[in-house]
Amino acid sequence: MASEAAPSCHLVFCLLISAVVLRPGLGRYTVNSAYGDTIVMPCRLDVPQNLMFGKWKYEKPDGSPVFIAFRSSTKKSVQYDDVPEYKDRLSLSEDYTLSISNARISDEKRFVCMLVTEDDVLEAPTVVKVFKQPSKPEIVRKAPFLETEQLKQLGDCISKDSYPYGNITWYRNGRVLQDLEGVVNISFNKEMDPVTQLYTMTSSLEYKATKADIQMPFTCSVAYYGPSGQNTVYSEQAVFDIYYPTEQVTIQVLPPKNAIKEGDNITLKCLGNGNPPPEEFLFYLPGQPEGIRSSSAYTLTDVRRNATGDYKCSLIDKRSMIASAAVTVHYLDLSLNPRGEITKQIGDALPVSCTISASGNATVVWMKDNIRLRSSPSFSSLRYQDAGNYVCETALREVEGLKKRESLTLVVEGKPQIKMTKKTDPSGLSKTITCHVEGFPKPAIQWTITGSGSVINQTEESPYVNGKYSSKIIISPEENVTLTCTAENQLERTVNSLNVSAISIPEHDETDEISDENREKVNDQAKLIVGIVVGLLLAALVAGVVYWLYMKKSKTASKHVNKDLGNLEENKKLEENNHKTEA
Repeated sequence: MASEAAPSCHLVFCLLISAVVLRPGLGRYTVNSAYGDTIVMPCRLDVPQNLMFGKWKYEKPDGSPVFIAFRSSTKKSVQYDDVPEYKDRLSLSEDYTLSISNARISDEKRFVCMLVTEDDVLEAPTVVKVFKQPSKPEIVRKAPFLETEQLKQLGDCISKDSYPYGNITWYRNGRVLQDLEGVVNISFNKEMDPVTQLYTMTSSLEYKATKADIQMPFTCSVAYYGPSGQNTVYSEQAVFDIYYPTEQVTIQVLPPKNAIKEGDNITLKCLGNGNPPPEEFLFYLPGQPEGIRSSSAYTLTDVRRNATGDYKCSLIDKRSMIASAAVTVHYLDLSLNPRGEITKQIGDALPVSCTISASGNATVVWMKDNIRLRSSPSFSSLRYQDAGNYVCETALREVEGLKKRESLTLVVEGKPQIKMTKKTDPSGLSKTITCHVEGFPKPAIQWTITGSGSVINQTEESPYVNGKYSSKIIISPEENVTLTCTAENQLERTVNSLNVSAISIPEHDETDEISDENREKVNDQAKLIVGIVVGLLLAALVAGVVYWLYMKKSKTASKHVNKDLGNLEENKKLEENNHKTEA
């Protein structure tokens, strides 16, 4: 495309410039363009047959023209005027459409297309509007926090590089904020860059917050005009920390109040519902009128039962705002009497007591040799089977894990007691001699033959259970002998003898003693028999009483019958006497 400097004034154009004709219907025409785009302006005139050339100009603010492009209808050449701001930006097509690249704000002018013939000059004006979309608004210089009941700068909403300038609106949770004295104060400011002619808009918001603004989003928007009309662009949300004073104080006890026991550590935690929460408090301990200044947590170590009571805390500057909590320090005491290892003699009485002192409901369990007993032990006359390890254990129902236990190891001692029995074998060829021994510690048994002093070593012993066991020997004496059984422990030495006849001489056998287990069975059977007999006697007594009552009633009835019979006899005799008298 040819590009030459156009003459300042074509001869014919200069002659006809004063006879400009605006065609009907070619009034004001506007072309909207986005900043940086290419502005396209059609000439909007029908090209006449006798056209000499076409020319474009724009008008200065004072109305004087500035010619910028020329195109001859014959040479088909294009010439651009030497206008610095449009250097290398203009393009004039064959139909006289003018294009301006890289639209600027300074391009907002009134441009005129001029078609010149030998006897006429035709003009069609075009007004150019350039629009620049602003940057996305941003909330800057945000307050680190807002305080209730105080009008405070919340932040600035800023949007840059706009043309024309836009309007900024503030929102709280999506609702428009408007000026309200003492609550909302909004100011607006715009600045134009002298080089780019673009605007920067800034809106400042002062706001008095309430607790209702907690977690509430604040946004702003800028409304602007573009080539296609009005548009709006929004900022990101901003959420502010709301400061408000403490209105209530609460106290917490750790661990939970129903689980505190002696020896624990108690932590008192005081909390205020303000934001930010208070950092210091006064703690009041039971029986201490003066408060202890501390952080939000105060710890007591190794508490005892006398720490039970009401604990309180308050604010440093508002002592009337106070909270309290009742704390019970649970305790459990156990006293076993006697305890440890106790040695008693067989047949002695031994009172045993397990005393419990607790802050709540305590359970008591007795164990003997790791076996639970149905009731607490009581010994009016000690037996060997009473010996063992006794444990009294108690637990507090209200506090898990609070247990105490004491133990008693009971040793029942006794001097050796001996009973000897003999039994002849059914075959008659041998006799079994048994030495039954009681005692603790376990007595040692020795057999000897009286007279000769010979010791018998071939014996058979039963297990030692509950302080009792036995030793037996089997002999076939050819003559009468006396056997001696000696039982000895740390307490005493006991001796007993038994005469045994020769195997050829029959004699009465002595039965073995009844064992404790069999004795208990016999006792149970005896109790059953006694119960049956008593029941039968009661039944007989009841039957006798019933029979007696029945017989008594029968005798009374027979008396009445006899009396009635006697009256009948007397009546008969009277009737007979009357008959005799009449005769």
